[in-house]
Amino acid sequence: MDTQKFFLIAGAVLGGLGVAVGAFGAHALRPTLEAAGRLDTFETAVKYQFYHAFALLVVGLLAQRIGSPLLSYAGYAFLAGTLVFSGSLYVLCLTGVRWLGAITPLGGVLMIAGWALLAWAAAKAVSV
Repeated sequence: MDTQKFFLIAGAVLGGLGVAVGAFGAHALRPTLEAAGRLDTFETAVKYQFYHAFALLVVGLLAQRIGSPLLSYAGYAFLAGTLVFSGSLYVLCLTGVRWLGAITPLGGVLMIAGWALLAWAAAKAVSV
């Protein structure tokens, strides 16, 4: 599978899962999350998952126009960052395992790296 298609599919899947997870949290898990004081944390995980689903779609679309390997690095950083950041927050909210909060910032760093790589790829592109 080519990079463009992979990131378009990954973005679409993350977006769809964001709707499902967000709805599940808002309805089925709301009492549990509120009782644990983790509703805001759960909502943050969902928001960042959505933001980076869109970022992956942008990477997939730009990959068609810009043949830079920097876009692949950006896409993988977005995907890994989302899995680590949002994933660790989801698990923290659902299980109460607090040490997972220690790895959440690593996901954030990967997300930031993805944005920097995307900017670099755009800056180096002949045309966008």
